[in-house]
Amino acid sequence: QVQLVESGGGLVQAGGSLRLSCKASGSIFSINAMGWYRQAPGKQRELVARINSDGSTNYADSVKGRFTISRDNAKNTVFLQMNSLKPEDTAVYYCNIVPRPPYVNWGQGTQVTVSS
Repeated sequence: QVQLVESGGGLVQAGGSLRLSCKASGSIFSINAMGWYRQAPGKQRELVARINSDGSTNYADSVKGRFTISRDNAKNTVFLQMNSLKPEDTAVYYCNIVPRPPYVNWGQGTQVTVSS
């Protein structure tokens, strides 16, 4: 069973930075694209950043130029560096495989709150 544990969220003022981490169990990590998703209250979960097994990355327009995704395959960990945070970035952030297979559950997520 694949398990994902996110950490690093918190409360930050607008313009601040946070670095999220996601530790994945299992051997699937290095052969799959991984991504950071977020879900704001009353909204659907959305993919904001993706990193492929070759290290190439893609970002949602809303975070492009502010967020950076990276991965450490040796440690089965994916990171999200978030700079110039805005109140609209407030959400619970999750990591998972992209696209998410039905047999991989969501982790508990990590709350990011950006105050204005």
